[in-house]
Amino acid sequence: MEGEHFEIVELLGVTIFNLFTGHRPWAKSLEYRDFRILWGSTAIHSLAMGMEQVAMAWLIIDMTDSPFLVGVAVAARMAPMFFLGILAGAMADWLDRRVFLPIATAMASIVAGAMAALLITNSTAPWHVIVLAGCSGSAMAFVMTIRQAYAFDIVGPKLSLNGLALNMVALQVGGIVGGLLAGALIALIGMGMQYIVISIAYVAAALVLLSLSARVHDSSPERETVLQSFKGALQLIRTNRTILTLMCMVAVTEVLAFSQLTLLPVFAKDVLDVGPLGLGAMNGARQAGGMVGLLALAGLGNFRRKGLLLFLTNALTGFGQLIFYVTPDLITFLLVLAAVNACLMAADTLYKTIMQENVSNDERGRAMGCWILSIGVAPVGHISIGAVASVLSARVAFLIFGGTMAAATIGSFLTMKNIRNME
Repeated sequence: MEGEHFEIVELLGVTIFNLFTGHRPWAKSLEYRDFRILWGSTAIHSLAMGMEQVAMAWLIIDMTDSPFLVGVAVAARMAPMFFLGILAGAMADWLDRRVFLPIATAMASIVAGAMAALLITNSTAPWHVIVLAGCSGSAMAFVMTIRQAYAFDIVGPKLSLNGLALNMVALQVGGIVGGLLAGALIALIGMGMQYIVISIAYVAAALVLLSLSARVHDSSPERETVLQSFKGALQLIRTNRTILTLMCMVAVTEVLAFSQLTLLPVFAKDVLDVGPLGLGAMNGARQAGGMVGLLALAGLGNFRRKGLLLFLTNALTGFGQLIFYVTPDLITFLLVLAAVNACLMAADTLYKTIMQENVSNDERGRAMGCWILSIGVAPVGHISIGAVASVLSARVAFLIFGGTMAAATIGSFLTMKNIRNME
C-alpha cells in the first residue's frame, strides 16, 4: 500500500512539472479535430451554465433571504438528473450522438429566454425561478449524458481519462468566466438582460457542434429501441456490481460535497457580506480550482491506480470542507474553495472514467445514464444543507457535511477492496 501511495505522489509531481514547463502530455485528446470542437462548445455551454447558476442563486436569496429556498432551487435544477438519467442514457445509446447533442444543447436557450421575459416584465416570483430551474436541469441531464459518451467515442479507451478530464476542464474554463461575468452583469445591465446573454450563449454552443464531422457511434436501425436500451440500463445496474457500487459512491459525493453550491450565496450575502460580485468570485474560484485538478488528472494519462486515487481525492474533499468553519475572510474562503474543488472535480471525472471502462462499448451511454441518475440524488443534499444552515448556520452546515464526507470515504476505503484496487 505504501508503494501505491508513492506512485500516485510521484505521478502527480510529474504532472505538475509538465504543466509548468510547457510539456503537454495532458493535451493529447486535443489532437482530434472533433474533440476540439466538442471542447469549444462545452466551454461556451459552461459559460452560460455558470452565469445561470449565479443568477438563479442570487435571485432566490435576494427575493426570500432563505438558505432553505436556495437549496430548493438548486435541488429543482438537479432533480431531473434522477428522473431522466436512465432515459437519457438509453437515448444516447440509440440515437446518433452527433445529431442529438446540439439539439439538447439548444433546449436550454428556450428556458433562459422565458426567464428573461419574466424578469424584464417584472413578473418574477420565487416559484417561477424554481420551476424554470427544473426545466433547465432537464436539458442539462441529456447534454451531460451524451457529451460524456461522445467524448469517449472520439478519443477511445486509451485516452478516456485524458479526454474526459479535458472535457471537464472546458466546463471549468466556461464556469470561471461565467461566474465572474454574472456578478458584473447583474450590477451593470440587470438580471433580465443577463438572461438574454445566457440564452444567446446556449444557442452559440449548439451552433458550434454543427461542425462535427464524423459519426463515431453506430446508431443503425438494427440497434435496440429506446425501450430496450432503457431495460438494458436497469439490467446493467442489477448485474454489474462495479457500476452499482460506483453509483452509490457518486450519490454520497453529490449529497455531501456538491451541495456546497447552496451555501455560496449564503456566505456571499450573510456571512462575508460581499454581494453578487463576491458570489461571482466564489463561483470563479470554484471553477478555477476544478480546472487545476483536472489538468493534473489529464496529465496522468492512462493511470492505473484510479480506484486508490478516487478515495484520496474524496477524502481531501471532505477534510477541506471542514476548513470553511473557520475561514475569516473572502480571500481565505476562495483559496479553500479552489482547493476543495480541485479534488472534487478530479473525483467526479474518475467516477465517469471507471464506469465507462467497466462496461462494453454498446453500454457506455447507459453507464453515463447511471452516473446521471446517481447525481440526481443531489436535491437531497441541497435541501438538507440549506435546512441545516437555516436552523444552525452555514459554517456549522459545512462542518457537518464535510465531516460526514471524510468519515464515509474512510469507511468505504476500508471495506470496498474491489474499488480500491480498480485500475
